[in-house]
Amino acid sequence: MTKRETPIDKYGPQAERWSEDAYADSKGYLAHRAELILSLGPTLEEGDTILDLACGDGALADHLAGLRYRGVDASAQMVEVAKQQGREVVLGDLNDYEPSEAVAATTCFRAIYYAADRVAFFRRVAGYTTRKLVFDLNPRQYRIEDIRADLLAAGFDRLELRPFFAPQRVSLPGPAAALLRILERSGPVAGLLLSVRFSYLCAAFRSGRKM
Repeated sequence: MTKRETPIDKYGPQAERWSEDAYADSKGYLAHRAELILSLGPTLEEGDTILDLACGDGALADHLAGLRYRGVDASAQMVEVAKQQGREVVLGDLNDYEPSEAVAATTCFRAIYYAADRVAFFRRVAGYTTRKLVFDLNPRQYRIEDIRADLLAAGFDRLELRPFFAPQRVSLPGPAAALLRILERSGPVAGLLLSVRFSYLCAAFRSGRKM
């Protein structure tokens, strides 16, 4: 019987140059992701803690100045590389990891599909997250209605979506990247782009959380 490749098997050996090789423009891509983490859903304040599940080498931390970043990854190689870069990252699996104290925001990128039970995952995150959960979603892979229902079952009754038009494998010149940012707010055109490529960034939270 052939062994099924796990995320650790796949990504661990790539840890040394993870961000450089995973993104054609690592700084631009992660900076835009960080911008939307801050702007979607309830606001975050200086000193708030962000827990980044399946964080890889934790490079997102470099773009979240003023916030306390804690990363979690299932690959010991990724954790070691992150620590060498001075980032606060620990070993853990997104399916069962729980921090010792509540965090303001939890993020999970390019990994939501690794949740063994999506509702259980959302419910666990809701238990230790005071403001919002931010994650990415491929609308060609998952129906928004299904994700919204799972979030509601877990206690998140609000969902804010924003198209995320930052190419992962292609580095664009400045004007082209700026145009894509504009198209993120273009309504029907954004919907057309999402039907063939790109993803949403999603912020899930509970009613009454301060915006």
